[in-house]
Amino acid sequence: MSTLEIKDLHVKVKAEPEHPEILKGVNLTINSGEIHALMGPNGNGKSTLAETLMGNPRYVVSQGDILVDGQSIVSMPVDERARLGFFLGMQYPAEINGVTNAEFIRAAINARRPDDDQIPIMTFLNQLDATMAQLKMPEDMADRYLNQGFSGGEKKRNEILQLMMIRPHWALLDEIDSGLDIDALRIVADGVNSMRGAAFASLIITHYERLLDYITPDVVHVMKDGRIIETGGPELAHTLEQTGYEHLKAGDGHD
Repeated sequence: MSTLEIKDLHVKVKAEPEHPEILKGVNLTINSGEIHALMGPNGNGKSTLAETLMGNPRYVVSQGDILVDGQSIVSMPVDERARLGFFLGMQYPAEINGVTNAEFIRAAINARRPDDDQIPIMTFLNQLDATMAQLKMPEDMADRYLNQGFSGGEKKRNEILQLMMIRPHWALLDEIDSGLDIDALRIVADGVNSMRGAAFASLIITHYERLLDYITPDVVHVMKDGRIIETGGPELAHTLEQTGYEHLKAGDGHD
């Protein structure tokens, strides 16, 4: 079993060291095989946590640590974290002109494999065709430039295509449900659920309980004012849907 540990994590924006911390002591442990949901009001640090875990250089860790199986990854750059098995499903996926969807995904897969064990082209194409069919994506999306001209829903579905093809160990999924209609939400959720297994773990950031009707998390956390203030089982998401976040105060609950 592999373990991701976040210990007393404090984070600032690198270009604004005089500004207050965004994360103010986050403690969180995720084991392989688990799916965790992270909920909470806007502007309280959820996306910052995902970006920091992925190694976005915009953020600097001012205190605390991030450990994978006991080894710190705080100084590890983004590409090394990706090779270690980290994947970020972005809230706002970037558009890259001149690189096709298929080219990008194959390059990402091969970057995690030795030079003498690159994925054969026909194996890759067969897997890509099957996964796109599972996600009900038209075949021509493989040959379109990465996210270029994609609708919001297509971009989110494309993030799940990348997830299913790359098969990371640690998936950080930031609001993959935003902008999706109910049919697209089911398809995206089915894609995430198909990844469940002993070698996979995910931290899913969402505002809405409806996603968790389709992806049942093992643990639900609530973040407010840069801290995790409450942790519980799947029922916590249902409670929050009824009560909202106003009654929660930073410092309540536990990290």
